[in-house]
Amino acid sequence: MDSAEYERKIAFRFAAFDQDGNGYIDRADFNAAAARLLAEFGTTARCDKGQALYTGAEAFWQGMAGIADVDGDQRVTREEFVGGAVKRLRDSPERFAEIARPFLRAAIAVADNDDDGAASVPAVERALKVLGASEESAGLAARSLDTDHDGRIAEDDAVAAFAVYFTVIEPDA
Repeated sequence: MDSAEYERKIAFRFAAFDQDGNGYIDRADFNAAAARLLAEFGTTARCDKGQALYTGAEAFWQGMAGIADVDGDQRVTREEFVGGAVKRLRDSPERFAEIARPFLRAAIAVADNDDDGAASVPAVERALKVLGASEESAGLAARSLDTDHDGRIAEDDAVAAFAVYFTVIEPDA
C-alpha cells in the first residue's frame, strides 16, 4: 500500500468516529452516534436497549481515549488517532474490537426487531448509513457481515469484522 492510499484509509476511519466533523473525536461523537441509532430504530434513550447503547458508547469512548488521547484533553485529534490508535489497532485489533464490543452488542440489540440476538442485514445496513456510511458501502458491509448467509448478523460477527476493518497496514517506508 502506498502512502496516499494509507492516508486515505486513515482519514476515512478517523471520519467514521468524528461524527460532527469538528476535527477531533470526543465523547460527544459517541453520544451522537448512539442518539442517531436510537432515533433511526424508534428506541427511547430511557428503555433498557437505549441505556445499554449509551453505556456501550461511553465504554467505547473511554477505551478509545485510553489508547489514543495522549495529552489527556478528552479529545482525540487526527494526529493522536494516527499515532496512537492506528498503531495499537495494527498491533492488537482484537483488543480494540473488545473495547467496541459493548457498543456493538447494544447497537445490534437496538437493530434487532425480534430480540433473537441478531439483527437483519437490512437493519445493519440502516444502522451503518445512520453512522455515516454511504448507501453503497453500508449495503456491501452489511452483506459481508452475514458470513453464514442466514440474513442475520450476530455480535461476534460484528466484533470480528470491526477488528479487521479498523486494522490499517502502514505503508513501507
